[in-house]
Amino acid sequence: MATFGCRKFASNPGNAENAFPFLTFWSPVAAPAASASFPPSDLFHVHCPFCGAEETRVIDSRLSQEGDQVRRRRECSECRERFTTYEVAELNLPRVVKSNGSREPFREEKLRAGMLRALEKRPVGSDRIEEAINRIKKRLLARGEREVPSRLIGENVMHELSALDHVAYVRFASVYRSFEDVDEFRKVIDHLERQPSAEQSKDQSDLFAAD
Repeated sequence: MATFGCRKFASNPGNAENAFPFLTFWSPVAAPAASASFPPSDLFHVHCPFCGAEETRVIDSRLSQEGDQVRRRRECSECRERFTTYEVAELNLPRVVKSNGSREPFREEKLRAGMLRALEKRPVGSDRIEEAINRIKKRLLARGEREVPSRLIGENVMHELSALDHVAYVRFASVYRSFEDVDEFRKVIDHLERQPSAEQSKDQSDLFAAD
């Protein structure tokens, strides 16, 4: 049985080290009685990543375009700095089988770091990056397997980057596929030029997930 929960993580440039302490999980195994009631969400305070104050308030909440993520803009009651948190469902993702045969848990932060390196200084908003990460996770879950090869994750990343930013796609591909000469770069660029438009690419995403 998959374990569902709610994860919140901060998003603010230069404060990545503060991002993942903000984790809150609810397990269905320990579900309360039907008559029990949960406290209002405002009682769960996210600490300020700037000054560490416990009192922060939500000033804006928005649902992502795909409906699977809530973006909350928060303000610290002490220093008045503002930051963003994201609320998403937590599922048990398959383990990753590396090329040398070793296995490790799927780590979303590793996936995010790789995409952010490829997208460094590129005009792509954080919301679009998070949506791409969520699509990759959905594809992995849809396979219904306990383990997936790391190659499959890499191919999914390339698929998403090709739609987000072509420069980022070439950056990632050059490292992932270990390009050794100009001809390999030329092949990738030729492939991008033959790609369908962004709208067509979106329509084909379900077909990609079924591969």
